[in-house]
Amino acid sequence: DVQLVESGGGSVQPGGSLRLSCVISGHSRGSNCVGWFRQAPGKEREGVARIATGSGNTYYADSVKGRFTISQDNAKNTVYLQMNSLKPEDTAMYYCAAATAIGLGPLDPNQFDYWGQGTQVTVS
Repeated sequence: DVQLVESGGGSVQPGGSLRLSCVISGHSRGSNCVGWFRQAPGKEREGVARIATGSGNTYYADSVKGRFTISQDNAKNTVYLQMNSLKPEDTAMYYCAAATAIGLGPLDPNQFDYWGQGTQVTVS
């Protein structure tokens, strides 16, 4: 099993920044790929960024490209999501998730096996 714990959410004004953290523990093969998703009330879960933990290759949704950066610190078993130039439409619960398969293209939540509990981000 893989366990994920998110932190770093909060309230920020438009144009501000936040950094989310996802601490990962458990079986390393279960986290070959780590993704960040978000879900706003009444909306579908949206994948925003993905990192292949072995190669460091990343993918971003168009809605966050150029504003969000996903990175990892292997020594701390942590994946980060740096969010800059935040907009009110970025308001959502943010989740990190882990998958054995790396995947290509837009993030598919069905490809992720393990999920954290979420951290709320509010931009207003």
